[in-house]
Amino acid sequence: MGVSGGADSLALAIAAATLPGAFGAVIVDHGLQPGSAQVAARAAGQCRELGLDPVLVCPVRTAGDEASARAARYGQFEQALASTGARQLLLAHTRDDQAEQVLLGLVRGSGTRSLAGMPAERGPYRRPLLGLTRKQTEEICRDAGVEYWEDPSNSDTGFRRNLIRHATLPLLREQLGEHLTEALARTAALAAADADALDLWAQQAKEQHGLQLRALSGLPVAVASRVVRLGAIEAGAKNLGHERTQALCALAGIGGPKSKSAGPVQLDGKISAFRRGPVIVFTSTGSTTLR
Repeated sequence: MGVSGGADSLALAIAAATLPGAFGAVIVDHGLQPGSAQVAARAAGQCRELGLDPVLVCPVRTAGDEASARAARYGQFEQALASTGARQLLLAHTRDDQAEQVLLGLVRGSGTRSLAGMPAERGPYRRPLLGLTRKQTEEICRDAGVEYWEDPSNSDTGFRRNLIRHATLPLLREQLGEHLTEALARTAALAAADADALDLWAQQAKEQHGLQLRALSGLPVAVASRVVRLGAIEAGAKNLGHERTQALCALAGIGGPKSKSAGPVQLDGKISAFRRGPVIVFTSTGSTTLR
């Protein structure tokens, strides 16, 4: 499991210590604050006292921003899975984290998949605490006599997530009721089910018809747009955000008339999209055509 020394991850470690089976811990020291090595060492000691084994402490270097820290953290998680032979890695995200994630998706103007928040399961990762609140994890630690660390960076409202945590959500709860966090988490679960169904529909449509314009025109926009996104991703496109997806939809005539230009639509990953006769095709720098 991933452990930071905070209440959420230590509560997960406490729970794991009561269950049958073998549980270890991965503690990633991002080196972003003075004393981070001591915090990591303390968390490692707490995990060992709880009986977790192995306990890995992994120092990393980052660019100092949230994205690079996340990439470094998950890189260490992947290495830990490979080196230990573990099949799963538990993460301690709570219902509060899920509510924050939904609001972040709303602020970005993202679609159903973004509003679905964090999945309870994806690949080797599991989030068993999504039904608990942050307050409940703190109570678990206090009841077990385990002192948790409070990350001072979590109070920096210069980060959007922290602004939502400390300002937006408290205001909304005050005005709309304490049930808000639960309602947002329920929204995530419903959106995830919808997104899964649309993704499956799109996958089946692509397998049956490829990227034929006639077939795309007969699908709902939400499905057809996923089909062309899927084609782009399979061709090697990266960072396929809203703007590039809209350009692909215009190329295919999804949700409106076809664009006058038949392409190219340039995509990250050195991939270009064209409309050629009855189909959408993708070409790489090496001029390989992918339909």
